[in-house]
Amino acid sequence: MPNSRTSSLSRRGLLAVGGAVGLGAVLAACGDSDETSSASGSGTEKSGPWSFKDDRGQTAEAGSVPKNIVAFVGVAAALHDYGVEVKGVFGPTKTSDGKADVQAGDLDVSKVEVLGNVWGEFNVEKYAGLAPELLVTAMWEKDALWYVPDQSKDKILKLAPSVALWAAQTTIPKAIQRHEDLAASLGADIEAKKVTDAKAAFEKAAARLRAAAKSQPNIKVLVGSASQDLFYVTLAKTAADTLYFQELGVQFVEPKVNAAGFFEELSWENVDKYDADIIMMDNRSSALQPDALASKPTWAGLPAVKAGQVIPRTTEPIYSYDKCAPIIDALAEAIEKAKKAG
Repeated sequence: MPNSRTSSLSRRGLLAVGGAVGLGAVLAACGDSDETSSASGSGTEKSGPWSFKDDRGQTAEAGSVPKNIVAFVGVAAALHDYGVEVKGVFGPTKTSDGKADVQAGDLDVSKVEVLGNVWGEFNVEKYAGLAPELLVTAMWEKDALWYVPDQSKDKILKLAPSVALWAAQTTIPKAIQRHEDLAASLGADIEAKKVTDAKAAFEKAAARLRAAAKSQPNIKVLVGSASQDLFYVTLAKTAADTLYFQELGVQFVEPKVNAAGFFEELSWENVDKYDADIIMMDNRSSALQPDALASKPTWAGLPAVKAGQVIPRTTEPIYSYDKCAPIIDALAEAIEKAKKAG
């Protein structure tokens, strides 16, 4: 399960909030976009030095465009959508039956070296054996590399330049732009028809969600995540996806957050504390899914559950237009069809 160096949040808490730890309140725009690179994004082979300024403000440099890339699985999936392939991945890649985890997107998980599939697992020897030229991961907390274990971080970072991109303290469009910037620097053709078509679909989905929210102003959405003992309600403005949805006009339940400022923990006896018409449930394999909650009477009694208005939440989106457009469309459809339940 994902974790963080931040002591004020538990592992379960990070699951609930989708890793959105760090500074609270109004979220800042994602990092600098004035990266420089010898690759223009034309999809053609480039020669000469390569560099990229990441969201830590650090510049990764190499003598040429990196080819042997290792990345957090969600970032690898986004790069794949732009035509940039990686050699190895870490983070939730395969489920217990060997199939691709939801966070792997369209990656062929049989063709990448999996260095670690769970939190705290990262095989440094396998990593070194890949002769890595670049390490890429997400960043939920400033300067904390997602799924790169603290205990082996120093050894890992000595082997190749690294890039970290915000997955929190940003919004979906800004995060996509930064992933696209990186892909372009690595030689992706960001003007390819597949990419421009996906961007058009994204923009259409965003317009649809804005219209749905405007037409159903009384529909309230709760952002939830479940464990065996607790139900977590996330404050929308603390995560990249729900902050963006909020900007588009979606009305969210606003929990009385704990001291960390991101979510409220409810016992299952008190899970009905808030009225909600739609519940968005964390879809990651590390969270309990709605079908596993049927035995909890208080869950079954929630108005949104009885109304059949529970939908998955992609808590850690793959930041490409191709993967984010369907997320927005799904929420728009749910709001369009929703009846007042809470």
